[in-house]
Amino acid sequence: MEIAPEDLPWQSVYKILIGSVVPRPIGWISTVNSAGRPNLAPFSFFNAVCANPPHVLFCPSVRIEDCQPKDSLHNVRATGEFVVNIVTEELAEAMNLTSTDLPADVNEFEIAGLAVSPSSAVRPPRVAASPIHYECKVVHILELGDQPGAGKVVVGRIVHLHVDDSVLFGGDKIDLAKLKPVGRLGGNGYCRVTDLFKMVRPPSQIKAE
Repeated sequence: MEIAPEDLPWQSVYKILIGSVVPRPIGWISTVNSAGRPNLAPFSFFNAVCANPPHVLFCPSVRIEDCQPKDSLHNVRATGEFVVNIVTEELAEAMNLTSTDLPADVNEFEIAGLAVSPSSAVRPPRVAASPIHYECKVVHILELGDQPGAGKVVVGRIVHLHVDDSVLFGGDKIDLAKLKPVGRLGGNGYCRVTDLFKMVRPPSQIKAE
């Protein structure tokens, strides 16, 4: 197939993207609204941006049902804060329960039977059972359209880290075998990080001045 994306239905472009940009890490994003009501939703359009200073991003899409922004976007616009909770195999089912669109007054933590922990530097709570959390302050919201299939890019600066000692070694390295993260594929597909291989990266050819 050779075709310009504008000549395909956006749903087809979406299927090609999520079927080929794989595996995608999952940002399980907790937020609160201006009244303090919590929200929890997973986003596979999520990634790290840089480390100095540390930033991450996630991309809430426009809801298909009513062409409205998702609650997570409303909340980060209102409060400027969010928490990334890392999804593990043990939390995959609970994460899936929070993936559906629900009315704004529904507490996804309760729907999924998840205990909460208070954050240290932001208002949104953390998923207590997640071993890694990034507490973030919003620094940019990039608008990329307002129709179904469009989305926004929310960039947050990490202002506090939580890393459980059980998944940490060497002071600053994550043990994947103990973390057991889950990745997102196309359709209903997910993956585990179980089949690893290593390659030594070639040294830089740039000379320091």
